[in-house]
Amino acid sequence: MRPYGIIPAHTHAVDKLVRKLAEDGAEVRYVYEAGPTGFWLCRHLRGKGVPCEVIAPSMIPQKASDRVKTDRRDALNLARLFRSGELTSVRVPDEADEALRDLVRTRLAAIEDLRRCRQRIKGFLLRYGRRYDGRSFWTPRPGALDRAPLRLRILSRDSYCLAPAQRGSTS
Repeated sequence: MRPYGIIPAHTHAVDKLVRKLAEDGAEVRYVYEAGPTGFWLCRHLRGKGVPCEVIAPSMIPQKASDRVKTDRRDALNLARLFRSGELTSVRVPDEADEALRDLVRTRLAAIEDLRRCRQRIKGFLLRYGRRYDGRSFWTPRPGALDRAPLRLRILSRDSYCLAPAQRGSTS
């Protein structure tokens, strides 16, 4: 095990590292901790015939006394545990499965954004002494905002309703 520094999560940087390590003819196996980069790296390496495994962070044994976390220490620990066979890899989904998971996550984030926007609008109405008593909050009766000055009402309503779209799916 030799540290090679921090390798950016770009295909050209990873390919360069693979070529460099393959020069001396030694058997090299790649392992990384699942995280925000997803599974594209593993699929990329496997597509080139390079052995690669992805490990779930929750499956990595850790000592109770080991509280200092750095990328270097984590990488060395991951390599040591992988070499000794103490790690279990996770199934790498194909691109269609991962796209479906992304769609579900995006839908859940949109639902959460709508819920928060709805709560902001209800709070806005309550500040002006208005309470909607209809069946659905999204179909208010005409004139629900009549007591607030028109300019402030429009500005506030637009900022509340446009906020999720401007933020994207992160909230």
